[in-house]
Amino acid sequence: MRLSKFLVPTQKEIPNDAVAASHVLSIRAGLFRSLTSGVYSVLPLGLIIKNKVEKIIREEMNAIGGNEFLLPALSPNELWNETGRLDDFGDIIFRIKNRELVLAPTHEEVFTSIVKSYINSYKHLPQMWYQIQTKFRNEARPKSGVLRGRQFTMKDAYSFDATWEGLDKSYELQDSAYRKIFSRCGLKFFSVSASSGAMGGSKSEEFMVESDAGEDLIAISEDGKYFSNIEVAESYIENVGRKNTDLKYEEFHTPDIKSIEELAGFLKITDKSRLAKSRVFVLPAKAEGEKDKYILVLVCGDDEVNETKMQKYFGANVRPGHPEELLAITGADAGSIGPIGLKRKDVEIVADFRLQDADELVSGANKNDYHIKNIDLKRDVPGIKYQDLRTVKEGELTKDKTSKIRITKAIEVGHIFKLGTKYSQSLKAMFLDKDGKENPIIMGSYGIGVERVIASYIEQNHDEYGIIWEGEIAPFSVMLINITPQNTEITKYCEELYDKLSAEKFEVLYDDRTDLRPGFKFKDADLIGVPVHVIVGEKNFKDGKVELKRRRTGERVLAESSALSSEITRMLNAR
Repeated sequence: MRLSKFLVPTQKEIPNDAVAASHVLSIRAGLFRSLTSGVYSVLPLGLIIKNKVEKIIREEMNAIGGNEFLLPALSPNELWNETGRLDDFGDIIFRIKNRELVLAPTHEEVFTSIVKSYINSYKHLPQMWYQIQTKFRNEARPKSGVLRGRQFTMKDAYSFDATWEGLDKSYELQDSAYRKIFSRCGLKFFSVSASSGAMGGSKSEEFMVESDAGEDLIAISEDGKYFSNIEVAESYIENVGRKNTDLKYEEFHTPDIKSIEELAGFLKITDKSRLAKSRVFVLPAKAEGEKDKYILVLVCGDDEVNETKMQKYFGANVRPGHPEELLAITGADAGSIGPIGLKRKDVEIVADFRLQDADELVSGANKNDYHIKNIDLKRDVPGIKYQDLRTVKEGELTKDKTSKIRITKAIEVGHIFKLGTKYSQSLKAMFLDKDGKENPIIMGSYGIGVERVIASYIEQNHDEYGIIWEGEIAPFSVMLINITPQNTEITKYCEELYDKLSAEKFEVLYDDRTDLRPGFKFKDADLIGVPVHVIVGEKNFKDGKVELKRRRTGERVLAESSALSSEITRMLNAR
């Protein structure tokens, strides 16, 4: 490809809204261009890279028996209502005004409707289907370029099995394929246990790339044996325990005390573990005639409630109580709520395991500006339940107490789920087993964000000068740079060299532009980041040599024309 005929609009300026390195460099190197907030055009250089990522995905999906589809981006509300996900996704889903249609953020419902139509016997299972298609999510705060956009490309795959053992096998096939895909794309990645969220299902695993640009917080053990999304991470930490003083609880005045920090200051204590932080959650009724469910959660004052864990135990729709609801449910506003004397008697009380059977606790009195001390959960709160409801913190031990946990940011590039029968039951996708009995098809769901793979690679492979491409997703393997295009003899040689290298199956980007100084060309070459630069200039040409530069290390060598191909190959294969 000749740069004189190839649109690569490089720029010096850093985009005003760009903070992440991948966002800055993908715009500056001419891969993407912002159209509006969270929506990007893929430019020619970016499309070459995107196509290479998709090629790798196709090869690995086909290798495990995948059938490729291309489904509509539009789907009817009716389909989403059958699984309840129109409400689950809420405002994040784009709806077509005055039409009963949505722009799909994912395709479980559509694929299930197809399998329902064509697969009705165990003899036709298992099946592995996938597509690479544009998705839409109405992100409230799109940022970091293509890492968090409103329109993006996803590979979404779905497995359909007759048995749970079959699902296990399909899941493992996808897991193995994902590891091959991300390795071939040049990513340093790890997998973590995760929440299924609005996708539903049981086992869930995310593939992550550690990066300051990431929006996910990940708990990683120092020995590298434990990885988990902070949403579901567990750790070992001592329980608060009992003092067994059997002190009676009593109310005391706490004027204008609204937070745990203020309460600790008021009591002149530094240990907040016996200050029971109270939060109210509401689980809305699912059907007409049913009642909302109210839940009071207690955690230690130095802990935070993990809302994803709340969703795991109580349902995806559980939400924090609104400020205007708290008074009606508890009798007090936020900051004065506790487990004793709630206004409503139908509130379920659940505490984190760390507070199990604890005594001498302090919590709100369900009366504004008052708290209660000497609360004994075992004695004073009949029917209380315990669950893991807290968020893991930096420095805590793993559950087996063998290593400390560190918390880091990461980018999610892929996510796999064991969906089970959630969608097949809702949409009545059934099959007959070998005994003629009707059963719901057992499903799995597997997604990869294509642009996220590109951005994650850039996050891990760049320097102060630009991107550093290597391996299978590099847009070109060689950048041929003619720094004296006014010299007719050198230009003729470069043309011949371009044809020769191309014939030898090197992917060559030829900077044949005649109106730019060498320094500008060198900066563009570093910014674009092609692995090997072949520089043809007047001085070395007279000596019968060409200069080669390896982009990653800056290594430079002079090579005879006869040795050029072997030197390029050596640099491309260097590690």
